[in-house]
Amino acid sequence: MAVPRILCVDDEPNIQAALVRAFRPEGYRVATAASGEAALAQLEAESVDIVISDMRMPGMNGAALLEQVRARWPDTVRLLLTGYADIDATIGAINRGEIQRYIAKPWDDRELLLIVREALERKALEQHKRRLEALMRRQNAELKTLNATLEEKVAERTSELEKAAAALGDGNERLRANFLTSLKVLSTLIEMREAEFAGHSRRVAELARRIGERVGLDAAGAHDLFIAGLLHDIGKIGLSDAMLRSVRDAGDGELPRAFLDYPRRSEQVMMPLDAMRGAASTVRSHRERFDGRGFPDGLYGTDIPLGARILAVAKDYDGAQIGVLSRHRMPPDAARGRIAAGRGTLYDPDVVDALMAVLDAGEARTSPDVRIDHGALAPGMVLSRDLVTPDGILLLTANRSLDEGLVQRIRDYHATLDAKPLTIYVHVAEAA
Repeated sequence: MAVPRILCVDDEPNIQAALVRAFRPEGYRVATAASGEAALAQLEAESVDIVISDMRMPGMNGAALLEQVRARWPDTVRLLLTGYADIDATIGAINRGEIQRYIAKPWDDRELLLIVREALERKALEQHKRRLEALMRRQNAELKTLNATLEEKVAERTSELEKAAAALGDGNERLRANFLTSLKVLSTLIEMREAEFAGHSRRVAELARRIGERVGLDAAGAHDLFIAGLLHDIGKIGLSDAMLRSVRDAGDGELPRAFLDYPRRSEQVMMPLDAMRGAASTVRSHRERFDGRGFPDGLYGTDIPLGARILAVAKDYDGAQIGVLSRHRMPPDAARGRIAAGRGTLYDPDVVDALMAVLDAGEARTSPDVRIDHGALAPGMVLSRDLVTPDGILLLTANRSLDEGLVQRIRDYHATLDAKPLTIYVHVAEAA
């Protein structure tokens, strides 16, 4: 660490000698000057930490000297030696030269040393603060540059995305969106064997998520519930079409043993992925009944995971309307009545109440959107909802930004449709 350098300015040699005697035993480097002009010459030749100047000197007085020091070397600490008769001039000098302290003559050496130590400590703290601020500005500039190129880096380093996701929030969001898009595509593939039920899983997932938010699920729980809604029927892939038809025909009658086991098989399919283990547990239990007469484990009441109780209600509400529960489709009011009739036996009463509240509130979307015709699409618009075909097949996911190529592909696809147009929703800002 550099030894502090003190410049003592006084036209009287005995005063200079007294100041030198006070400071040198403390290890400071001490220089002297007999006038303001000589002091300025020394400051131009070598940097100084503290200037201590007498007020009364021939030619340039202490106030004028320290005022110049403030203007030319603002980091240098400025102290003024003054007699009691100079108090008015001292006040003016403090204002003009921004002098940190004045020291009355005659001084006490111990007090003088304490004043100098405190002044040096304050200067060191201010310099440290400036270094930290400069470091913060550099780091902010580097972070801004990193954020500006983040999209390119993510594309180039896909293989490192999992490790980088913990540090890069934007990378995490992209990975999550891609993961959900993959699950939506998978749920579409699952439903393609029964085209009349296309879109069922996506509607169930969205309704379950909204019910979950209504009953107080946190973000992680709502995310797991959404995944469970998308994949709740994955265990049916191994079941024959004939068995699925027989189950619908049976209604509330006895179900085949192989069918009773499909929730457990669904869980087994999902378990290898760590990100889906919470959802897998929900899927396993979504066919349990609140009265304990469900399957595969016969759980009762609140022993059934909350997510599974929510999923059961959302699944059956949508299923009643599309003919999953029976051969006959129900209008929305009748589906509500069916769910209400199962309150306390098939379903958790609190979850049923939450469903009714969600349905009564309608689709309270987090951001305004508008439905537009395919001919009004333009590059730069962002889909606010999933874009699906009239028969429920997923084409593009929500929040997808449209470029010229996608706009043209949507129009080309629309030209192949016979009667039913595509239902397209975009964010209001993009449609304006």
